[in-house]
Amino acid sequence: MIYLDNSATTKPDPAVLDSFTQVSQRFFGNPSSIHQLGGEAERLLIRSKEQAANLLGVNSDEVIFTAGGTEGNNLAIKGIALEHRGRGKHIITTDIEHPSVFEACQSLERLGFRVTYLPVNRDGEISVDDLKKAINDDTILISMMHVNNEIGSIQPVKEVGEIAKQHPKLFFHVDNVQGIGKVPLTLEDSGIDLCTISGHKLHGLKGTGILYVSRGTKIFPLFHGGNQERAIRSGTENLAGAVAMVKALRLIRDKEEKQVSSLYNLQAYLRDRLTKMDGVELNTPPKAAPHIMNISVPGLKPEVMIHKLGEKEIFISTKSACSSKQTDESKILSACGHTNERTTSALRISMSYDTNEKEIETFLEVFEQSVEQLKEVME
Repeated sequence: MIYLDNSATTKPDPAVLDSFTQVSQRFFGNPSSIHQLGGEAERLLIRSKEQAANLLGVNSDEVIFTAGGTEGNNLAIKGIALEHRGRGKHIITTDIEHPSVFEACQSLERLGFRVTYLPVNRDGEISVDDLKKAINDDTILISMMHVNNEIGSIQPVKEVGEIAKQHPKLFFHVDNVQGIGKVPLTLEDSGIDLCTISGHKLHGLKGTGILYVSRGTKIFPLFHGGNQERAIRSGTENLAGAVAMVKALRLIRDKEEKQVSSLYNLQAYLRDRLTKMDGVELNTPPKAAPHIMNISVPGLKPEVMIHKLGEKEIFISTKSACSSKQTDESKILSACGHTNERTTSALRISMSYDTNEKEIETFLEVFEQSVEQLKEVME
């Protein structure tokens, strides 16, 4: 099997699974219980937060354990909007956000908020000048992804953070689900007030994640109950999931430090070979995250190619897994200004640090043969 759909989800690391199992068996007490088992669980939870904070370069009280990217994005966006609606009702985001951001913003529009969706250029990047012009006295939130999940484009979040610092009334949220462990991002003193991370994108477990909430940032909770997680996310803590999340974060940080150049080399090799293939168009910009390559084969239905490769146990995808079963057209590529032929024939190849050159070589050979065969059938 050759698995190249890592932007949708990654295979859990055995060490992560082991940590989850051990904690589930040994520390099953409720961290809120006052007996010894509860105390042990609480101490492990506190230690996990400290470790996560150290890995992210933040304070432990700024770490909120969540159930993943969708919850983190919704908590950040709706939490800021509802808590600070008295200050203003204007939100700024982009045209190429993940559905959990885009639809969260749309839901707030139904509650009377006004949302500006910034356009992107051909490479999927916003204009900083457009952002500056969009900010007004009513703006309370800027929300954007660091790395795009379909084409790998990188937004200028460092510059946006500096702009956000000049407007103390507004908050800046970054969806870093695709960037963590691949593209460096500093949180401390960056102007970023909230940042979302998902465990299953970095060889952790589904249902685990982290939302960074900077000190002094108040958000309205979406869950009410036992006041866990600083009363930001009530509910009995998923201790085993939190420990597994931290384990996955530590492992991906280590891989990033030692192997990120190899991932860039694989992407360059992939780009070079795909560029030379007849009928294949590259959609991922030259300066992109190292694990994503988006292409189009105009004239071919993407799902046909997915199934043909799947027969050879090679797995890629069309677009975001959260929207892949909807219309064929890629909303992201459309926002980048590509033609309908390209937006409806997009394929995404997404690698991990476990991907090797032999796998890429095999994929390229099978892919090229499949393109030729399918075009012959069409003719």
